[in-house]
Amino acid sequence: MDGKYDHLERNFTGYGRRPPNPRWPNDARLAVNIVINYEEGAEASFPDGDGDSESGLAEGGAGGFEGRDLAAESMFEYGSRVGIWRVLRLLEERSLPATAFACAQALERNQEFAQVIRDGDIDVCSHGRRWVRAQNLTEEQEAQEIRRAYESITRTTGRPPAGWYCRYAPTVHTRKLLVEHGGFVYDSDAYNDELPYWTTVQQQPHLVIPYSLTNNDVKFARGAMATGDDFYTFVNDAVEMLCREGAQAPKMMSIGLHMRLIGHPGRAAGLERLLDSLARREDVWMCRRIDIANHWLQEHPFSAAGRS
Repeated sequence: MDGKYDHLERNFTGYGRRPPNPRWPNDARLAVNIVINYEEGAEASFPDGDGDSESGLAEGGAGGFEGRDLAAESMFEYGSRVGIWRVLRLLEERSLPATAFACAQALERNQEFAQVIRDGDIDVCSHGRRWVRAQNLTEEQEAQEIRRAYESITRTTGRPPAGWYCRYAPTVHTRKLLVEHGGFVYDSDAYNDELPYWTTVQQQPHLVIPYSLTNNDVKFARGAMATGDDFYTFVNDAVEMLCREGAQAPKMMSIGLHMRLIGHPGRAAGLERLLDSLARREDVWMCRRIDIANHWLQEHPFSAAGRS
């Protein structure tokens, strides 16, 4: 493989049996990052000239016909009109931090939420400009999408996004393009660990903070969860196990939320119970993604021998 793509070589060992102690603040056994996937308004739609109506990760549109799916569009709008404000209220009432995996076009279309980010402490990881399958783009086109997303989010929120996470899977070029662009502290286009790790891209150190589709409300859309209790029980069990393991080997955990899914009352009730449980714990560090990145930069700086 071309040397500039060495970072794509698969690694089946990682940290192995003895992962490093992350030394989280206050000796926490677990770092928990709540992720607000803010996407509504960036999905494929007829008004945006796509010739298609996106129905993914929603209740499901009318389907079965060619043409504009107004039902699917309306379900997406629920996330930005209602869901985001319910989730923000639950977080704010408990003074819990969160990170926005935000699509640039979605923020452009909801200036009120963009202002919340501008005025508050929510950090932003770029979720792309809009829902585009980068695999269908040339390398130059993908680089342009990264640049346009970065510039748009910087304008709407008043500060640049710290990280990057593809809406669909990354391409073989994505990580290299992020490094060439500069300005990104990390990317989260990986699901292969429960701790951050370093890699090298074109001889430059690059930080990866893995994400999770497991502790994630996407399971509602895929039929694996039905009730708020399902969500609470599954994610809380993960917290409990990681905290037990954290007595010897502390880890990190991402909890992924989508406003058009978890934002509905019956599901949000499960989120509310989970947040109450997390807020009571003294062995958990509730943090933003940029906090994890900054902590790793300080406590576990890059070394060629220690990359994973």
